[in-house]
Amino acid sequence: MKLGAQLYTVRDYCKDLDYLEETLKKVAEIGYKYVQLSGVCDYTTEWINEKLEKYGLIAPLTHFDTEKIINETEKTIDFHKSFNCDYIGIGWYDFNQNSIDDFASKFDEAIKQIAKSDLSLCYHNHDPEFQIIDGKTILDLICERYSADELKITVDTYWVQAGGADPAQILRKLNGRIPCIHLKDMGYQRTMLPVGSGNMNFHSIVEAAKSSGVEYAFVEQDNCNGEDPFECLKKSFDYCVNTLGIEV
Repeated sequence: MKLGAQLYTVRDYCKDLDYLEETLKKVAEIGYKYVQLSGVCDYTTEWINEKLEKYGLIAPLTHFDTEKIINETEKTIDFHKSFNCDYIGIGWYDFNQNSIDDFASKFDEAIKQIAKSDLSLCYHNHDPEFQIIDGKTILDLICERYSADELKITVDTYWVQAGGADPAQILRKLNGRIPCIHLKDMGYQRTMLPVGSGNMNFHSIVEAAKSSGVEYAFVEQDNCNGEDPFECLKKSFDYCVNTLGIEV
């Protein structure tokens, strides 16, 4: 399992191409070799290929515009293939307001199309997916609706714990369906913290992730609480590498 940086953490420094290039440089200088492209400005495939190569980075995963995933599926597939990005990400779906059937009505065709390509569609959870309906969580229902070949899950371990479940147990349960995970730590009243600064059991999480076939663990701290987000990424990097032994 390899360590990466989710650029949503530093989204305020990715609002135009000049900022985005400087951010890629800074992330590489911390020591990351993998990035998730999310919360960043528009970029062409030629531009991102050049900058990734320049800074020695690889982008295996995005969170992509859901309208493009739904309505421009083939273009979305070709776009990701052009910079060797294997995983197309759905970053959010509002299961507080919508049902599994609503989700399926929007994404079924795209899921089928992407499954026929060499790429995978990955759904990223928050805490609403751990609501229980007739004895099953929404995440259970998603996974019953689609096979592991059709839809992968990007398990956000923080939001699993926020939803009242055990991240390590969920990772073991979803063995074979989780190429990528997100790591951030949890403090008092669900404060988001750098990995190693809170109360999450990352030793058990990493053990479960490795045994479940996870390829990439991306640090994602949505809210840095006034701290420099690059410094937060560095704190997480140091802990993940030096204490948890995650590969870079």
